[in-house]
Amino acid sequence: MSNKSIISTDKAPAAIGTYSQAVKAGNTVYMSGQIPLDPATMEMVTESFEAQAVRVFDNLKAVAEAAGGSLADVVKLTILLSDLKYFGEVNLVMARYFSEPYPARAAYAVKALPKDADIEVEAIMVTEG
Repeated sequence: MSNKSIISTDKAPAAIGTYSQAVKAGNTVYMSGQIPLDPATMEMVTESFEAQAVRVFDNLKAVAEAAGGSLADVVKLTILLSDLKYFGEVNLVMARYFSEPYPARAAYAVKALPKDADIEVEAIMVTEG
């Protein structure tokens, strides 16, 4: 018997490809990368990098809560940026969602992201049960 379950919520964007919003295996939740899609309209947030980053972390928060946890339970983040010039801004936005001790993190500049987003973030979370 598998201890794997699929996590889904309408408070985060529906998958735009062949993936789940998150998969829970035991007490570990693997959250797929979130781009700045508004879950209500499935339209990209484009007014600023800050607005994109806020939408991404709001989406991750919704998935974390659907999995029975919170962003405080996140142990690892991977941040993909269209340009490393956004590194400082992503730190400022991230500070609104996380407090010490911060999760482990990696940040990369990539050539392109889905729907021409400037940011995508994936997370690993560990819950109580």
